[in-house]
Amino acid sequence: METQQINLKIPLNLLKAAQSYAENFGYRNVQDLAIESMRTKVFEENEFDETFNEKEIELVEAILTKSLKNKDFVSEKELFSSLK
Repeated sequence: METQQINLKIPLNLLKAAQSYAENFGYRNVQDLAIESMRTKVFEENEFDETFNEKEIELVEAILTKSLKNKDFVSEKELFSSLK
């Protein structure tokens, strides 16, 4: 896996709390805690499917809103065939 180093500035009180947390919960260091925390937020708790960009999400929301307003529903098969 390719990695890239980043620099991160955080308040001193947060760093001290993170160091204590890392030590108490078996992390090797704050870096491992930060990586695990980011992994959890990005991959496990993320509400949006990152495979869509913002414009695509807006388009889907607009279509859904209009369909609900007009009570204009189609089957999944019809939807997919119209998207081809």
